[in-house]
Amino acid sequence: MSTTIFTQNSPRESTASVPHRLFDISTKVWFAVVVIGQLIFAYYILMLYGAAGLQGNFERWNAVTTHGYVPRDWVGNLVFGAHVLFAAIITIGGPIQLLPQIRTRIPRFHRINGRIYIGSAFLISLAGLYLAWVRGAAGGLTGSIFITINGLIILTCAYFAIRYAVQRKLELHRQWAIRLFLAMSGVWFFRVFLMLWLVIHQAPVGFDPETFEGPFLNALSLFVYILPQVFAQIYFHAKATDSNTFKIAASLGLITLTVGILVGIFAATMGMWLPRL
Repeated sequence: MSTTIFTQNSPRESTASVPHRLFDISTKVWFAVVVIGQLIFAYYILMLYGAAGLQGNFERWNAVTTHGYVPRDWVGNLVFGAHVLFAAIITIGGPIQLLPQIRTRIPRFHRINGRIYIGSAFLISLAGLYLAWVRGAAGGLTGSIFITINGLIILTCAYFAIRYAVQRKLELHRQWAIRLFLAMSGVWFFRVFLMLWLVIHQAPVGFDPETFEGPFLNALSLFVYILPQVFAQIYFHAKATDSNTFKIAASLGLITLTVGILVGIFAATMGMWLPRL
């Protein structure tokens, strides 16, 4: 006769597991919301810019971007087209690359997709720098500076993600891959949180919608291009720490961000992306 022994966790262990589960669930929900929002954005990119390019209707690129298509500037137009193409690739490929199910069950696909993703990271950064300083970025000089900082962060994260993958230091590789994903999502975060701001205030508060300059846009650029690297470090610490207080605080922060992102995605989808298709 077999005997089954059930081991009951102590009250302390049970209590300690609650912050861990909260942190795990809040992370997964945040990621799921971001993935859904980025897939919508990828659809928008492909249907607006991709479809217009295939039809030869390049003037339609200017429906959203002031300098998307410039007659007789074939170099700039090629760079812009490549920039948009790589934006679609990274928006789709980035979330896939972070899925542990893909990494463990289809490692070959993970490696191939990773090479495409990181290659696209280098190319989209260089294209972005060209467009920012040659054609000009929204927000003038300040906008170009923030775009440059974002591009340098992307290049740095991509370099270290490759370096640690080659060295088989997989935990460090995964950390830099997460940093890279956040850096590559900067432009998407900018649009989402801009729409969240407009939903809250129902007006362009803190910036001039004509020149696209103002203190709010500077603060937003800092928040979406630079601070995500700080948020990543907080996430890594919350994941590794035994402090229940820190895990709960990190979870509440993630939940707050998720709610804001969810509202911003809805506002961007209904007010900016779908109406332009």
